[in-house]
Amino acid sequence: MNSLRIISLQPQMWVRFSSTIPEFINRNPRNLERMRIARKPDGYHLDKPGRKFWHKLVLTPSNRTVTAQVVHFLNGPVIEAKTSEWALRQQLYSINDTCAYINLGRVFAQRCLESGITEMYCDIKAASGGKVQKFLDEVVKGGIKLEESEVYKKPMPWDMLRPEKPWEINEE
Repeated sequence: MNSLRIISLQPQMWVRFSSTIPEFINRNPRNLERMRIARKPDGYHLDKPGRKFWHKLVLTPSNRTVTAQVVHFLNGPVIEAKTSEWALRQQLYSINDTCAYINLGRVFAQRCLESGITEMYCDIKAASGGKVQKFLDEVVKGGIKLEESEVYKKPMPWDMLRPEKPWEINEE
């Protein structure tokens, strides 16, 4: 007799649930950036160049530690990884040598992918074969693109070139 009650309650609950939410509404504040139609801030023409980004990679080495951050143009730091974190520090011999940069790149790339950030602007100039270059290589190996795609511009009716809409492209 109990199983009959459960079967009879399930359809009523489903109908009530589907009647309260008629359609899907995406409340993700970064949704327009993911669809590549959000505006990128340009700043003023006299400002320092390199201000046109949604997310930017910032690497800050100090005498003792190294910090990697993803900085959003509006909200500031979004993701951060440091070699002074206990979990990372316990696995390293030194927290500012080449091995620390490589492992920091791996951890940073994993955190970016877990939070849904797959591409970011990077203006770091690294010497070939140096610590910073090895960090950047590990970030790229981890699946992060170090350049952001351009903003989608709606074509005019007379334009010959009609690019694909970014919200119809499947991410790789």
